[in-house]
Amino acid sequence: MKLYNLGKVPWDESQLIYHALAALGREGLSLVSPSTPYVCVGFHQDVEQEVDLDFCESNGIPVFRRDLGGGAVYLDGDQLFFQLILHKNNPEVPKMKEAFYEKFLQPVISVYRKIGIPAEYKPINDLISGTRKISGTGAAEMGDCIVFVGNLIVDFDYEMMARILKVPDEKFRDKVHKTLKDNLSTIRRELGTSEAKKWNDKSLNTLMAEEFQKLLGPMEPCKKDGVLQEKIDELRLHMLTDEWLFQKGGKRVSGRDVKVRAGTKVLHRIHKAPGGLIRTDFEVTESRFGDISISGDFFCFPEEGISRLESKLKGNPVEETFGLLKTFYSEENIETPGITIEDWMKVLEVNER
Repeated sequence: MKLYNLGKVPWDESQLIYHALAALGREGLSLVSPSTPYVCVGFHQDVEQEVDLDFCESNGIPVFRRDLGGGAVYLDGDQLFFQLILHKNNPEVPKMKEAFYEKFLQPVISVYRKIGIPAEYKPINDLISGTRKISGTGAAEMGDCIVFVGNLIVDFDYEMMARILKVPDEKFRDKVHKTLKDNLSTIRRELGTSEAKKWNDKSLNTLMAEEFQKLLGPMEPCKKDGVLQEKIDELRLHMLTDEWLFQKGGKRVSGRDVKVRAGTKVLHRIHKAPGGLIRTDFEVTESRFGDISISGDFFCFPEEGISRLESKLKGNPVEETFGLLKTFYSEENIETPGITIEDWMKVLEVNER
């Protein structure tokens, strides 16, 4: 197995290299980070729904669609990527996805712990420090290979991440920003600036290479050879086209879902009921409602009934939504002309993917 410890590379190559290695059927570990920022969207996403393309264009931020699932993310040189490419028939590869993630996240956990961060595995594919996510990971089958990618997050631009997303309004953007800060951490945040400075890109990547080799055995240090560069250049001609970027992926919904970490989402829903337009902005953590805001041009009697509904839902399981609404109407003496429980269910829908 080969080790490509390449450090800073052009932004597009930070994605293209693992696609190229998989296309060539080469097993290896790639350790890279982008020399300039960009936005990366998941294969199944609709980029026009997910990303504020006008903002990205006006700020010179390129957008890339990877051949791997997951959500849109802002990436820059403060995130150090690990990219592991293995043949599907490699005996080291567990058959079950959760076992795969648990096994191959152990080297990353070890690196975090060696630098003083008590990282832990959280099924199915997250690493956390305390209650906050501290690494983003994903896996996909590409040809005859399985590709596993993730990062060490040295620092993170929460504001820019919230800014590059396409959102219904600034209130929702503020909610995304706050939820990101509450649920996503970094090496600098965990250790403090002075302690974090002890660990630069080179030392962190060296630790990553050492820990993966403890798991998989010795790896041959390599640079990009001509065949690999040729495949990268070939893929660039395809994956940097508008045709690739703007292909439609996933189901269109009347609203917006932003996944912050496993188990935590910020959602926006909108529904036109006979009694008026309803909007909801809410957080769901571990399948329970968090903060929730309900607005629209409907009528509610008494007027404070909506704030009582928000309180009724907060902290309760999403699966109990219908029962909570039935209880609310039967016990609270609330009237919402032209708006039924079925209408509320549409603006409180949670896709658990």
